[in-house]
Amino acid sequence: MARVQTGVRAVGAVLVAVLGVSLAGCSSTGGKRAEDARKAAAAQGKAAVNTPRWTFGMVTHSGDGDTFWDIVQNGAEQAARKDNIKFLYAHDDEAQQQAQLVDSYVDKKVDGIIVSLAKPDAMKGPLARAKKAGIPVITVNSGSAESKEFGALTHIGQDETIAGEAVGEELNKRGKKKALCILHEQGNVGHEQRCDGAEKTFDGKLQNLYVTGTNMPDVQSSIEARLQSDKDIDAVVTLGAPFADAAVKAKDGAGSKAEIDTFDLNEKVAAGLKSGALGFAVDQQPYLQGYEAVDLLWLYKYNADVLGGGKPVLTGPQIITKDQAAELEDYAKRGTR
Repeated sequence: MARVQTGVRAVGAVLVAVLGVSLAGCSSTGGKRAEDARKAAAAQGKAAVNTPRWTFGMVTHSGDGDTFWDIVQNGAEQAARKDNIKFLYAHDDEAQQQAQLVDSYVDKKVDGIIVSLAKPDAMKGPLARAKKAGIPVITVNSGSAESKEFGALTHIGQDETIAGEAVGEELNKRGKKKALCILHEQGNVGHEQRCDGAEKTFDGKLQNLYVTGTNMPDVQSSIEARLQSDKDIDAVVTLGAPFADAAVKAKDGAGSKAEIDTFDLNEKVAAGLKSGALGFAVDQQPYLQGYEAVDLLWLYKYNADVLGGGKPVLTGPQIITKDQAAELEDYAKRGTR
C-alpha cells in the first residue's frame, strides 16, 4: 500500500510539473506582461544611473486639457525617473506667457530646458537668455526650422510640411476630391505647414477652416456649418486628436458622408480607427518626443553627446489606419501612444 501511495504521489508530482509548464506556455504573454508590470512598479522613483540630480524644465504651448501634451509629459517623466532628473513642467497656449515661463526657468538656473516653438518669435529672447546663462536647450514638436537658429542642441518631432504632404498622398490613395483642413490655433506655424503640405500633394481641392480650439462646441458647429453648406467635401482633416471627435459629431449633425481623418493618436482616436468612424491618423509619437528630449539632455550633460548631426530627430509621420489600430489601442489606453 505504501508503494502505491508513493507511486501516486510521484505521478501527481509529475502531473503538477507538466501542468505548470503547460500553463506557463499558454500564458507566456500574460506572464511577461505581469513581470513587466512588476518590474515597472519596482522601478518607480528609482534612477537607473548614478549621475547628479540635475533639474530639467519643459515649457510647451499646450492649452488646458490637451491629451496630446499629457502623452509628451508622460514620456518626459518616465525618462526623468530613469535618468535621476528632477523634472519641472509648465505650459501656456499664449506665446508671451510661454516666454515668461521659460524666463522663470532661466532665473531658477535649471540644468536644461525643453521647449516647443509653435510661435517662435516670442521665444527667441528667452532662449537667447538661456544660451547666455549656459543652459542647454532642446526643442520639441514645433519649430524645427527655427531650432538651430535659436541655439538649441537639436529638435525632436516631425517635419510638419512632410507630415502634411503624407496626408495629401493618403487622401489621393483614398480617392478624395475635396478636403477641409481644420486649424484650431491661430498663429501656430506648424499647423499652417501641415495644411500647406497637404495642399501641395493633394490632387483635389483643399480648403482651410479656422476654429477656436479652446471652445469645442464652436469647433463642432463651425465644421458642421461648412459641411452643411458644401456637400462636395468628402474629407475633413483635424490637426489634433481631441478635435477628431468633434468633427465626427459635426459630420453626423450635417448628414455628411465625409471621411474624418486626424493628426495625432490617443485612446479615442485608436477606437475610432478600429470602428471605422475615422479613416486614418498621422502619428508623431508624442511619448517619444518627451522621453527623448529628457534623455538627450541627460546625455549632453553626462557625455556631451548630441544626436541628429545638426538635423531634426524625426519621430513621425506614421500613417495609422484600421489595420494598426488594434495593435496600438492598448498603448493608447495606458497613455504612451
